[in-house]
Amino acid sequence: MTVPGPVEDGGVTLTAPVRRILLLGAAVACLGLLGACAGDDDTGAVFLDMRDNFFTREVTRVPVGAGVVFRNAGISPHNAIAVDGSWSTVDALRRDDMQPGDETTITMDEEGVYRFFCSFHGTEAGDGMAAVLVVGDARFSATEEERAQLVVSEASGRTLVVDPARTATAPGGPRYATIQRAVDAARPGDLVLVTPGTYEEEVTVDVPSVTIRGTDRNEVIIDGRFERANGIQVFADGVVLENMTARDHILNGFFWSGVEGYRGSYLTAVNNADYGIYAFDSVDGVFEHSYASGSPDSGFYIGQCYPCRAIINGVIAVGNSLGYSGTNAGGDLYIVNSAWFHNRAGIVPNTLDSELLPPQRDTVIAGNFIWANDQTGPVAKEGTFAAYGNGVVLAGGVGNHVHHNFITDHRKHGVLVTPNLDENFWFSSGNVIRDNVIRRSGVADLALAGPAGEGNCFEDNTFGISAPFGLEMLHGCRGLRLPLGWDVSSSMRTIGLQAEGPDGPVPMDEVAAQPVEPLDHPDLPGGRGAPVRPAVDVFAGYGLDASQVGFPERKTLVSYDIDDEGVAVETLAGSGPNAFQLVFNLYGYLLPFVLYAAWTSLAFWDLARREQASKASKLAWIAAILLVPFVGVIAYHALGRSSIPGWLRAAVVGGGLIAYLLVLGVASLAGGII
Repeated sequence: MTVPGPVEDGGVTLTAPVRRILLLGAAVACLGLLGACAGDDDTGAVFLDMRDNFFTREVTRVPVGAGVVFRNAGISPHNAIAVDGSWSTVDALRRDDMQPGDETTITMDEEGVYRFFCSFHGTEAGDGMAAVLVVGDARFSATEEERAQLVVSEASGRTLVVDPARTATAPGGPRYATIQRAVDAARPGDLVLVTPGTYEEEVTVDVPSVTIRGTDRNEVIIDGRFERANGIQVFADGVVLENMTARDHILNGFFWSGVEGYRGSYLTAVNNADYGIYAFDSVDGVFEHSYASGSPDSGFYIGQCYPCRAIINGVIAVGNSLGYSGTNAGGDLYIVNSAWFHNRAGIVPNTLDSELLPPQRDTVIAGNFIWANDQTGPVAKEGTFAAYGNGVVLAGGVGNHVHHNFITDHRKHGVLVTPNLDENFWFSSGNVIRDNVIRRSGVADLALAGPAGEGNCFEDNTFGISAPFGLEMLHGCRGLRLPLGWDVSSSMRTIGLQAEGPDGPVPMDEVAAQPVEPLDHPDLPGGRGAPVRPAVDVFAGYGLDASQVGFPERKTLVSYDIDDEGVAVETLAGSGPNAFQLVFNLYGYLLPFVLYAAWTSLAFWDLARREQASKASKLAWIAAILLVPFVGVIAYHALGRSSIPGWLRAAVVGGGLIAYLLVLGVASLAGGII
């Protein structure tokens, strides 16, 4: 289990959606005044969604003082009521039901274990729609301390066989008809060996140091039939899942929550309606040699951990909304030697207020093959749409390193460093982008969207176009750096994409209708006889040296034809933006320059006609106007004793800024961002 770490980069605390949009416009208009726009972050909150008819996590852990935002993401009314009566959404909202789209925040000020339920779809006894909230260091159950002492690093040598067909060829050991029965009978260090078959069950693992292994990755299938939430969900330390497939679940294929020590090896997750392979609030783990497709959020996800001490190595993500998404995750987190292609967007670490431990930071992305992540076919969850068409997006991230990746054929950007807007406005800062090969991007291979924080640097990349022009020269990792050399239009384009995106829950029928390639993925080496290694000291024992990660061997990662002559890239003009994108792109990009030109022209005209002003005074103001972008000319109109009437100057300068903010706000409302 993780605990909150220090917030290394703050954001602007915002209380209403309209204020978020106005803040964005203000940040763009005032340009280099980041110090005036920035503030400190608060404690934060965890979002816990209600679906029909379950909570999206059975166990959620938060520190004392954190908020839990209950949000109805289903189509039926729900509520959440603590069994001990200490809190409820009923008390918070003063009504029994939360309608679809409603949300409310409960602040958890007292340490303890709180079992809660929905009175419409569950019971106090824990049947139906019920879950557990663990606050602070409280013990989850009476047996948790005992079980924690039973975490082991060595295999027990005991095998439990899941063999509902009672096949003659099944290995020895006690046999069970379901995976869940075998798990319930297991002890730390045991191997649960699953024979080929389709298993229609949701498996919950609360026994530490257990390994669950399929005998055939492509024929051991956990099928949710879009009726069950997760394939396998893990709430115990040291659990290993390997060599099997999970498909068609309402939430996730394979899911670890609140654990220390995890490993997912040779897994396949297909068309699960949230994430494919997912670790939340968990540390010391690895995802390796696995495959995820058809996820409306992301194929692979590691979130809310710092330091995560985690590795993603040798995986393939194809046909997801996002290949990888890691909200508020970082610290010894490595995404290496993997292939990300034909998703809507590739690798997207991000900072949001919907999870604890912001900002996202200190992640290494190296040695990856990132290709053509601009597909419109994958189903997209609300909130992921803005990343479309990009290879790597660092959204509000701090101190990430992106190096030795091969990134090609994206409709928008190869690598985009951008701020992120949620309840806070999160600036990206201190990110290092170096030694990558980036090419054939429709807008720009490298882009630094503004407003940006300090310390982002770009060095020794092979690329064609950057936004702004001369990005490596203006923001190199050595020597002089231009403080305000970022591109405003990239931020506007992202907001336009968000306006175009979907609203509401993901339709299950659309997820089910996504194409599925035949299951033909390599098995765990050694198969059923491979060594059993509980997930203890996973990160330390992996032996990864990120400094030795080089460019990927493309042909060894994927079998797809990626011949240089065989892929066409659409330019910005051919990418088909809708009306919202056009409004944001053109208005957001052009108006600041139009206003600047008008204010400057008016100031110079006024200086020319002020006969009583001294030459030294005029030269000083000309220098200020030319050398201090935006701020200098605004200062002149405010403080320069202009002969232009004050009401007229206020109308031209203040009115221009107000008009800019109003247009962004109206376009945002029309586009459905808020």
